Amino acid sequence: MITLLKNNLLLKKHIILGLLFFISFKITAQDETSNQEICPPQTILEIFKKKEDLLKVKPTKNNFFLVIPAIGSQPATGFFFGAVAQYTFKGKEEKAKYSIANVGITYTVKDQWLVNIKNNILLKNNKIFLSGDYRMYLFSQPNYGLGTDILPRKRDQEKGFSIDSLAQEMDYDYFKFHQTVSFEFKENFYIGGGVNIDWYANIKDKQLDVENGIYTYHYNYSQKHGFDNLEYYLTGLSFNLVHDSRDNQVNASRGWYANLNYRFNPVLFKNQDYSNVLFAEYRHFIPVSHKNPRYILAIWTYGQFVTRGKVPYLNLPAIGWDQRSRSGEGYTQGLFRGNGLLYLSTEFRFPITCNQLLSGTVFTNFVTASNSDNNVSLFKSVQPAAGLGLRLLIDKATKTNLIFDYAWGNNSRAFYLNAGETF
Repeated sequence: MITLLKNNLLLKKHIILGLLFFISFKITAQDETSNQEICPPQTILEIFKKKEDLLKVKPTKNNFFLVIPAIGSQPATGFFFGAVAQYTFKGKEEKAKYSIANVGITYTVKDQWLVNIKNNILLKNNKIFLSGDYRMYLFSQPNYGLGTDILPRKRDQEKGFSIDSLAQEMDYDYFKFHQTVSFEFKENFYIGGGVNIDWYANIKDKQLDVENGIYTYHYNYSQKHGFDNLEYYLTGLSFNLVHDSRDNQVNASRGWYANLNYRFNPVLFKNQDYSNVLFAEYRHFIPVSHKNPRYILAIWTYGQFVTRGKVPYLNLPAIGWDQRSRSGEGYTQGLFRGNGLLYLSTEFRFPITCNQLLSGTVFTNFVTASNSDNNVSLFKSVQPAAGLGLRLLIDKATKTNLIFDYAWGNNSRAFYLNAGETF
């Protein structure tokens, strides 16, 4: 990891980003105040309202509905456009926390349709916790091979190296249904289980030409491990253990969240193999200023590992395939994939304006993935990225922001527009 961070270009960007947040902290830490009577919060929508309307006291809403456009470009999809609708709400109980449910529909210039439905819902005064991830994709995404060593270090890259040179185009349809239900057995601690279904169909390796001896990463893996390279399923049940002491899962300022999920995949259909998959996740939000709680150090790390048996190629742990598809900023979704994957992201979040309208973040992330077929272990290669972002407040009660992030990785960069924090 130390060797990788000596990469000149990324090291310079880390230094610049570090200086930016240090300067911001020094400039605003003494002048900023959390006294809302002196500096009341203001959303981007209130900028256009009259001053007398802003002074009117309105009852606090327990819900917030938002629709934003989804516009952008990445190697997996090309240019895409669509919309995301997000509903944030909480019960009337005194200690009730906010829940989130969202639906996104996207169409791309590669003639892809992506439908995403997510839920993280707390019911019965936080006694029941639901977490779900449903997807229906008419999709295409390049494969780049297994392990994080597919990208050489910057100093080892040949002149003109491009990640696209590793890409092998693939079309497929994907249906995903993951839903867990957990029950509180002690304050902030939950235990439960879930159902997990993954179905990949109409798989087409565009570069595969068996007759002429041209093979792909996906085909070679499928042949070696006994999977049909045209269609496969992965179905199972999972055991779930959760802790959540965050003050607000939309935009936490303190507390921590941990999730331990162990999935059992029996053989129910043809072209399946018994397997177990472990997913472990941890998020921590630490206020770093006594004067202003809006200075926050946020940490997110997770690991996903095939602990027993074999899973199909497209179901191997991969970057950007977490529940909200937020991991790996700076790299395209699915670029890094392996039998095991570890991810670490850190963010320093800071205010820019006193009225909470505008805030910012600087962040770094690191990912490592293994490839047991080539004896590539975790940490043999670690890929770093760094970036910065702006936040625009669009709802005061839920603290929902529009987020704009730009990130640089190893021979890679990307822009992101989302609602709600990265994690």
